[in-house]
Amino acid sequence: MSEKIRRRRTVARHGQLRSPGPVAQLLKMLGVGLTVVLVSALSIGAFVVTDLSNTVSANAVELEGQEAAPPNISEYEGGFDLLLVGTDSCEVEYAHLFGDRCAGPDSEGNLNDVNILLHVSEEPRRLTAVSFPRDLMLPIPSCTTESGGTTSAMSKQPLNSAYMYGGLNCVAKTITELTGQDIEFAASVTFGGVIEITDAIGGVDVCLATPIKDHHTGLDLPAGIHTVQGIQALQFLRTRHGVGDGSDLGRIGNQQQYMSSLARKLISDEVLGNVPTMLRLANTALTNLEASTSLTNPMTIAQIGLAVKDVPFEDIVFLQYPTFGDPADVNKVVSNTADAQLMWDAINANQQLQVTHVNTDNEGVIVEEPAAPVDPEAVPDPSVYALPDAIKGNSAAQATCSNGNVR
Repeated sequence: MSEKIRRRRTVARHGQLRSPGPVAQLLKMLGVGLTVVLVSALSIGAFVVTDLSNTVSANAVELEGQEAAPPNISEYEGGFDLLLVGTDSCEVEYAHLFGDRCAGPDSEGNLNDVNILLHVSEEPRRLTAVSFPRDLMLPIPSCTTESGGTTSAMSKQPLNSAYMYGGLNCVAKTITELTGQDIEFAASVTFGGVIEITDAIGGVDVCLATPIKDHHTGLDLPAGIHTVQGIQALQFLRTRHGVGDGSDLGRIGNQQQYMSSLARKLISDEVLGNVPTMLRLANTALTNLEASTSLTNPMTIAQIGLAVKDVPFEDIVFLQYPTFGDPADVNKVVSNTADAQLMWDAINANQQLQVTHVNTDNEGVIVEEPAAPVDPEAVPDPSVYALPDAIKGNSAAQATCSNGNVR
């Protein structure tokens, strides 16, 4: 029998809407925490295992005539998919920041406002992170709840309601049915966890092609390069009215600029080469994470880390799932199934992805260093796939800057 679930009204983020308030905008910051998990918490598994091993070794007794066998941790074999979800759960220490969301009539139910599917290919290793709009209208299947009950299948609901219906498992099941991808691992983090994870990384450099002044978030930055952290990083990731056309799709692009910069920092010696920083980040990330049982084994995390640690920047690609406007609601979107299938076919064939979409002034970011144009007379490289124009994104090797829209 289906369980009765109290639904919380969702708010569209795609059209030119009245400011939705700090809560929903803040939740987009969860993408940062998810990217920390995406690029670093997985990679730091080896550091965590080493640290635990050293702790045990310090109290170990050596048996005479016996030599300790060296640990043999190999990288995860084959490709895999990891779902990263950001939820708007309230925590006591942060509830005062979010007003009615945590204390008023809108405090019932938790939404999955950030949804990123990370695909890691087999050799040669490539990482592709696909962001799904929170207001993507799609079928939600019947899901098993934590209490063992089941929810009814629904033909058309916003993606960000799946967590409310059946938790992390339901989000994974919904994304699997949409994409056809098998999801081996899944993890979710709250906005409180993201705040702590972001503090642990010590700031990220972001580029502004033009100034951003957004009174909705309080962000006021001139053009140029800035290192943002703490409340300023929060404002940067919340801003919707301050970039592009003021839509949520523009904000996703702006956030992907942050994620690209974050990925470069995490892989640098500044973080991965700094063991105290890595261990602090590991502790913060792993204590603020809800994970599938497949992702709770430290050895598995270490193996995943070894699988992704040497992926070049040009093969770390951030994409937006392609959509059309929903004919039934101008503030919602529906799947662009044909182009999405082309994208997944290329990803599953382990082709190097080339983004062909050229950003306009209405979008959240400007690509400062676009990929080299394809020579029409050159012999096509079968390992490279030019994505349809409808698919926006960039690689971590490309420099992007926020397209500010002073409002």
